[in-house]
Amino acid sequence: MQAGDPNFAAPPWIDRLRQWATELGFAALGVSDVDLSEAGPGLDQWLAQGCHGEMEYMARHREARTEPARLVPGTVRAVMVALDYAPDDPAWLDRAWSTLADHERAYVSRYALGRDYHKVVRARLASLARRLQDEIGAFGWRAFCDSAPVMEVELARRAGLGWRGKHTLLLARDGGSMRFIGTLYTDLPLPLDAPVDEHCGRCTACMTACPTRAIVAPYRLDARRCIAYLTIELKGAIPLEFREAIGNRIYGCDDCQLACPWNKYAALASLPDFAARQRLDEVTLVELFAWSQAQFDSRFEGSAIRRIGHERWLRNIAVALGNAPSSDEVIAALRSRENDASPMVAEHVAWALARHGQAIRH
Repeated sequence: MQAGDPNFAAPPWIDRLRQWATELGFAALGVSDVDLSEAGPGLDQWLAQGCHGEMEYMARHREARTEPARLVPGTVRAVMVALDYAPDDPAWLDRAWSTLADHERAYVSRYALGRDYHKVVRARLASLARRLQDEIGAFGWRAFCDSAPVMEVELARRAGLGWRGKHTLLLARDGGSMRFIGTLYTDLPLPLDAPVDEHCGRCTACMTACPTRAIVAPYRLDARRCIAYLTIELKGAIPLEFREAIGNRIYGCDDCQLACPWNKYAALASLPDFAARQRLDEVTLVELFAWSQAQFDSRFEGSAIRRIGHERWLRNIAVALGNAPSSDEVIAALRSRENDASPMVAEHVAWALARHGQAIRH
């Protein structure tokens, strides 16, 4: 007997499952079916237009993305959870805008200030699954958080955790979009939750706020223009046309979320894991540009930032220094790496020096 059948009765432990999720720090839990056939054409169109850029894994794992049972055989449900990560500071929104306006400081996307969210969410989801196993016995499950070909936003939408905003992220009335999404594929035929109504209306604040106009239409993001893609996913040189617009954003971008009216109501992070490390919410570009490979590796142990590597880290900061106010300190920092062993870093440093009216010295 399946959920949706008129004779289907919700298991007696379903309310306890939600309570356990709350105890683990999750802000919401919902259950979706795994029939994603309606989402397939939109994904195919996005891929055909090349909007995924260098993220070839998006196309390579298309079938697993739209057919969850291909990824985890036997999957019939997706238990979806949300975990808040907005900085634990009532003035976090104003502080974020203030950092973006100060081009001597580095801006790091708020989700990456603390511990690697992939590990935090997956570990807590696994704890939730094991607790349920203790209650009902063994069942099939696998936990994900931005770590496999899973259509997380679509599944979360179907599970009633929110609606897809025009910036393509999940939005909730009681939590905005500053939330991580976790997915638990399972073979348990759990009762389904209902989707919620959309509440973006005629608002286009996210589209207007995007520095590179990456939100090319409502609900359509061209990753090739997105600063998050350019500073994290892109492996080579950042296209010249976007460098000035990047400003001081050295890892990711939050502008579409900061501008969204619903994020005035974003819940603050309930876990200490997401508190800022290495003073990333206040540090200067010059200080970060001086980090060696060893310092980068050690200081970002357990951070999502570490995966881009030191070379791309320096590439990003060089661009930001090119957008910083001219000063002896900024010029000296750039000069220190004008002959960097990485041709990519050296090229971005040359661009930055030219922005300050400085020629490369050989």
